[in-house]
Amino acid sequence: MSKEKLIIFDTTLRDGEQSPGASMTPEEKLRIAKALEKMKVDIIEAGFPVSSEGDFLAVQGIARAVKNSVVCGLARANDLDINRAGEALKDANAARIHTFIATSPLHMRDKLQMTPDQVFEQAIKAVKLARNFTDNVEFSPEDAGRSDLDFLCRVIEAVINAGATTINIPDTVGYNLPQQYGETIRQLIERVPNSHKAIFSTHCHNDLGMAVANSLAGVMNGARQVECSINGLGERAGNAALEEIVMAVRTRQDMLPCDVGLDTTQIMTCSKLVSGITGFAVQPNKAIVGANAFAHESGIHQDGVLKSRETYEIMRAQDVGLSSNKIVLGKLSGRSAFKARLETLNVAIDSEEELNKAFRRFKDLADKKSEIFDEDIHALVSDFKMEETFAECIKLISMKACSETGEVPQSTVTLLFDEEEKTAHATGGGLVDATFKAIEEIVASDTNLQLYSVSNVTQGTDSLGEVAVRLEKAGRIVNGQGSDTDIAIASAKAYINALNKLIAPMDRIHPQTYEGV
Repeated sequence: MSKEKLIIFDTTLRDGEQSPGASMTPEEKLRIAKALEKMKVDIIEAGFPVSSEGDFLAVQGIARAVKNSVVCGLARANDLDINRAGEALKDANAARIHTFIATSPLHMRDKLQMTPDQVFEQAIKAVKLARNFTDNVEFSPEDAGRSDLDFLCRVIEAVINAGATTINIPDTVGYNLPQQYGETIRQLIERVPNSHKAIFSTHCHNDLGMAVANSLAGVMNGARQVECSINGLGERAGNAALEEIVMAVRTRQDMLPCDVGLDTTQIMTCSKLVSGITGFAVQPNKAIVGANAFAHESGIHQDGVLKSRETYEIMRAQDVGLSSNKIVLGKLSGRSAFKARLETLNVAIDSEEELNKAFRRFKDLADKKSEIFDEDIHALVSDFKMEETFAECIKLISMKACSETGEVPQSTVTLLFDEEEKTAHATGGGLVDATFKAIEEIVASDTNLQLYSVSNVTQGTDSLGEVAVRLEKAGRIVNGQGSDTDIAIASAKAYINALNKLIAPMDRIHPQTYEGV
């Protein structure tokens, strides 16, 4: 007997973007949306159209470009938000409007300053208005995890009667425990008379580290949609991680009453793309997509895996887009072998020109290190695609950095800036500090460095180093990324990548200006 389908609703581009510093441009959002579509995500929440002109254009662009996933826009329960979402989504092949209003006593009293009856009427009005644009309407009672169950039942029954087809139950502040959250879903489905006319959904935050556990508890109790994000990106401690939800469902089919329709081999590519664009590095021990997720160092574990993979691996690395053999290419490898490896890794290359650029980067890297790993290839492609997302007003021409015991570190940088080569020399507390100061002598951006993060892509002293920086100027925050076997050069690339974004026209304000579920 075939199992029920679990709908995967990805909110990386909306709630994920509400992570401090994770704001994305329309072009970056579109890249991620296309990757999610390739992974066969059912619903892509593309953004919050009313929040800014940039976000409106991003949702509109995704609605026009994506054909095989439903494209969703978020809207508060008011006319302005819903009309704006409807306008952004009008060209979508399949559209959904997701409207919400808070239902917890705390939120109604202190944030909305509305009575329960006013919230009740506003929820109905919002759903009816959204139905003018699409028959696919989702309603969320924000902070449902701390709402009165009787009031929730009353609101949910009314919005289903008004035309809502999906009812999402947000644990907005990550307050619930799995048994409690699962019981809430069960009771709502049992007590709401018309619950059979809607799909119930989970939306869990990770403040207590239970977003995935709560989501799965909801599924076990009747929810058939899960809202989640790549790498668990989201406000505060984040959302339920899509990759963990999907692989838990796939791996534990003996326990779960439903299955997903995703192409899980795209998981690693999506994870890498989101990490690169947002500048949020994935911790090595992160489930499913962390560098150590399929690594075995203990001799006992290694012996067991060599004898039978299942002894210490409950899923295959290939199922999430990794290769069982990571050392596959070197400096003698040709273009065909490189192209074949990209295809095996599900790394999208859009044109022959792009392939040629990627291959040149690969050969340059192969001259620096003897063994090229799958992770190196992911980083290499992500690095040059990041560069091509923006017109490069600033380009790194050359760099010389020097550090000696007892001497002040110094760096000399030559950039192509304003179509002219300019060179600057600076000293600093370290090579990176000196390099950033030299770049600033040329560019004079007057930015504030909010984050500087370094991570190794693979093991070994010749590993590619990935650097993420976050710059802020006048309230605008941008992320930059760069990779190289030399950390000082990778740092310069990341800083310049962020500066190029900063120079680009400002097309959105940060989404945290507006509240969400």
